[in-house]
Amino acid sequence: MKRKKIKNKPAGSQKPSSTNGGGNAPKKSNRREAMRRFGEWGILGAVVLAGGVYAISHVSATIAELDLTKLGNGMPTIVQIHDPNCPRCVELQGEARDALAEFDDGELQYLVANIRSDDGRDFANEHGVGHVTLILFDGEGRRRNVLVGNNSSATLIREFGRLLRSSKASEASG
Repeated sequence: MKRKKIKNKPAGSQKPSSTNGGGNAPKKSNRREAMRRFGEWGILGAVVLAGGVYAISHVSATIAELDLTKLGNGMPTIVQIHDPNCPRCVELQGEARDALAEFDDGELQYLVANIRSDDGRDFANEHGVGHVTLILFDGEGRRRNVLVGNNSSATLIREFGRLLRSSKASEASG
């Protein structure tokens, strides 16, 4: 029987031996490594917190927009008859929000009558309108105008301004 020759590896290619006998010893962390990890977790925590705050404020704003009892509270109001599954409704909502951004906070109120809910469907039926519609009300809750279909934000700015001027004129005379 032949003997196998054992080759010796060059001195620089051998792995250093571990003091505890295993090759998977936990790495000893130092202060620099701990601070790096703390920074990473801090950034992650800040991102999660900011996302949570945004989500809560968005949900709160959406809930407030669905409160149709605000109609007639003294502020001119735009009510969108809205189906969240309708692309035209979503497009109109974007145009309406763009137009509303041109006005100061507290000048106009924007509400949504979601026709997928009983309240929204009842509101639309009460006013005899379908979705993809904006109904403009003065501060007393009297219907002033109905805009059916999609409109550009420029058209909506003009109509919202007209509603605001007529509401202010009726306040001054009443």
